[in-house]
Amino acid sequence: MLDATTQQVFSQDLPDQQPFCRIQKIEVTPVAFADPPLLNSVGVHEPYALRAIIVVHTDSGHYGLGETYGDEVHVNRLRRAAEELINADPFNLNVISRLVSASLRQDDGQGGHGTGGMVTTTSLDDRVLSAFNVACLDIQGKILGLPVSTLLGGAVREHVDFSGYLFYKWAAHPGQEPDKWGPAEDPAGIVAQARIMVNDYGFRALKLKGGVFPPDQEAAAIEALHKEFPDIPLRLDPNGVWSVPTAINVGHRLESSLEYLEDPCLSIADNAAVRAEISLPIATNMCVVSFADLPPAMDAKAIDIVLSDHHFWGGLSRSKLLSGFAETFGLRLSMHSNSHLGISFAAMIHLAAATENIDYACDTHWPWKRQEDDVIVPGVLSIQEGRVKVPTAPGLGIELDPQALERMHQQYLDSGLRQRNDTGYMQSIDPSYELKSPRW
Repeated sequence: MLDATTQQVFSQDLPDQQPFCRIQKIEVTPVAFADPPLLNSVGVHEPYALRAIIVVHTDSGHYGLGETYGDEVHVNRLRRAAEELINADPFNLNVISRLVSASLRQDDGQGGHGTGGMVTTTSLDDRVLSAFNVACLDIQGKILGLPVSTLLGGAVREHVDFSGYLFYKWAAHPGQEPDKWGPAEDPAGIVAQARIMVNDYGFRALKLKGGVFPPDQEAAAIEALHKEFPDIPLRLDPNGVWSVPTAINVGHRLESSLEYLEDPCLSIADNAAVRAEISLPIATNMCVVSFADLPPAMDAKAIDIVLSDHHFWGGLSRSKLLSGFAETFGLRLSMHSNSHLGISFAAMIHLAAATENIDYACDTHWPWKRQEDDVIVPGVLSIQEGRVKVPTAPGLGIELDPQALERMHQQYLDSGLRQRNDTGYMQSIDPSYELKSPRW
């Protein structure tokens, strides 16, 4: 817990007003859900994806939901932050943010990023704050009888458009039966996967996760997609593993096929060098992942589009701050996705609904998740015609299923996984696999 001096600093100069309610208890529960063998630039997804579920209870009888990464280091930080939020006012998001930051200053030296992904330069304070910010907004909406989109300034759209997220993949994890998607390890397999996305979900934009095979092969897959779906915008994301010359060559080749190229290189400087030579817009979720990254990226003219992610940027409130920055400085916006459950999906939908300058269909892993694997009561969120209807019930518009939460926590315990390690899993299957950046 915070010491007396720190508590005094936090309490001074605050208005003396009666809060609507106070946080009484916070539960942080790690869960696991089945994940297909999706290939990426650092390996392959393990059989289970990890998430952490935050349930914030108030003395008024309301609860709010948040969802974030489930790696053990991150879960420990969440629990430490949760201790500091007891008795806080969930309507005072500034104090919530201060308390989370203070809990992290007492870090026990465990180190580690803890977010289960390949992006490691995000703000520690923001990625721990995010789930608590979402949960507090959920509480506010339930108390006031308003959807979170209204609390964020008001919905400007009734539906949010999403893109079909294509992956190179194996037919199944070793020792498991093939899934409904089948293998996708060449252009024909990617086109077949895209047909399922378009036919079953109605997606009107498609994105290919690249950085897996030689760039010529991935460019051929984009060209095959463009031939099969000439009216559907396409994106390619090699996750920063191309060299500058490779990115320029592929960028020229695909200028007539792509809507934008995402993170061809890893650094701001390298992406700036690529952008200076190609006409394609460059999007990022790797070289600009915090507010500190924005000034150097703007100075270098490295990017055109920020793929925001409220898990990185401090929750929904600070993501709205990002949208204002983008509007002011002429950046365009879309939304990044990692493997997620329904709480994060609902939060993404409310944020996109209330962010007028979302210029592109947002990313989502939703189709890759078994629909029975979730912690919310089903029936609210579904993708039809490539879009999701924005919930209008109070808060996030979703409800926790306690039995499902318990079942998925048991799945976490049984899985034996405590951190995401795509590279280690790949090397357990193919010992010759090496992590390289740039790879081509």
